[in-house]
Amino acid sequence: MSVDATLSFEEAMEKYDPVLGFEVHVELNTKTKMFSSAPNVFGDEPNTNVNEVDLGMPGVLPVVNKAAVESSIKIGLALNCKIAESCRFARKNYFYPDTPKNFQTSQYDEPIAYDGYLDIELEDGTVFRVEIERAHMEEDAGKLTHMGGATGRIQGADYSLVDYNRSGVPLVEIVTKPIEGAGSRAPELAKAYVAAVREIVKNLGVSDAKMERGNVRCDANVSLRPHGQERFGIRSETKNVNSLRAVEHAVRYEIQRHAAVLDSGQPIIQETRHWHEDTRSTTSGRPKSDADDYRYFPEPDLVPVVASREWVEELRATLPEPPAERRKRLKEAWGYSDLEFRDVVNAGVMDSIEETIAAGASADVARKWWMGEIVGRAKVADVEPGELGVTPQVIVELNKLVEDGKINNKMATQVLDGVLAGEGAPAEIVEKRGLAVVSDDGPLLEAIDAALAAQPDVAEKIRGGKVQAIGAIVGGVMKATRGQADAGRVRELILEKLGVQG
Repeated sequence: MSVDATLSFEEAMEKYDPVLGFEVHVELNTKTKMFSSAPNVFGDEPNTNVNEVDLGMPGVLPVVNKAAVESSIKIGLALNCKIAESCRFARKNYFYPDTPKNFQTSQYDEPIAYDGYLDIELEDGTVFRVEIERAHMEEDAGKLTHMGGATGRIQGADYSLVDYNRSGVPLVEIVTKPIEGAGSRAPELAKAYVAAVREIVKNLGVSDAKMERGNVRCDANVSLRPHGQERFGIRSETKNVNSLRAVEHAVRYEIQRHAAVLDSGQPIIQETRHWHEDTRSTTSGRPKSDADDYRYFPEPDLVPVVASREWVEELRATLPEPPAERRKRLKEAWGYSDLEFRDVVNAGVMDSIEETIAAGASADVARKWWMGEIVGRAKVADVEPGELGVTPQVIVELNKLVEDGKINNKMATQVLDGVLAGEGAPAEIVEKRGLAVVSDDGPLLEAIDAALAAQPDVAEKIRGGKVQAIGAIVGGVMKATRGQADAGRVRELILEKLGVQG
């Protein structure tokens, strides 16, 4: 796979102004699908959660899932949208092998929610308003798995397998208006916007919001125009980006690629692009269709959805605490400084810390572990912290082992490494690796005697009142016990042996 030529990001920003647009697809977690009674369950055996409606059999009729409509209205309200009093479904006509009806039931000119906005807070506290054009209801397609190729994509594959379990799963597609003025912060804004949408739908309880499962995925549109030009450039659309980090990197890459194409005098092709995490680059997909190419027309088998004002207000009354208010409440409850809390949010571990506190840890302990240990390891592994697989229960168990004196902080980090390596629960790893603190005074006294004998000058300094010199002896004992001694107990024993008051 060849990688396109790019300009540096700094060069691109000197010459061009990026214009962004996002289409975020949110899978709803209803019990059944959008237009059929088939189960909406992730991870089951392929082609087991399907029925005649999903497969487009002759003579079948769809039925709208009321719970999906309610979830869609809630999303619209949370996005500060207007809710249509009446809206219709439409047929979006195209052929894909993972859509057996040969059309997708969606909404076109009558979305259920429209004209909204989200205020997005960037890492330094700057707030950027993103205007929402629409949030419309539709159904998801099935899933193709391409076999035999080197990249997992259709190019070069020997054959493809199709799983219709996802076909018909309820979706809400959230479409922004063109986003101007982000400048060099465009990649950061892209990541922050998708994170905000994911936080909202998870907070509402309408989606599992797991990007690695495709519950939330983003189509990122990017175009460039020379500084001072009002007319938008030709856009590309990077499809189905399914991690926050990838959204940021994809936008950055496309800005650099567009800039190189424009600088070469070549035209930008309006097309879809595929994101490749391994090379952090995109490749060409297909020419991007305009709405006319889909031959939309009203779905004849479904009546309009009527959302009475009473129904909308009833749903509004059920909305949970907005994410911004939740963040403010948690910051105050945890006693974090502005900088500490911003770091937690930017690292993407706020929910993990909240869950760890709920599992029994203090706010300071939860922050220490997530920010001090797990975030760092995630950066080294180049993954999101949540992808490491550390649970709140692991943190609570680790911390209890430290508080009970069974291991020290240094050992605890080794135990955490064992957890990440799949060696089991913390207590199991302590036993397997022989990491328990040496609490028997006998072995400690032997190690102390050896350390004192090896450093008689230090022993004399301690006897002479320079108690701070004790660190050298403690260090010798810790080395002799492979770091498994209780440093506090070692200090006590050294002072007793030398007849010095601590």
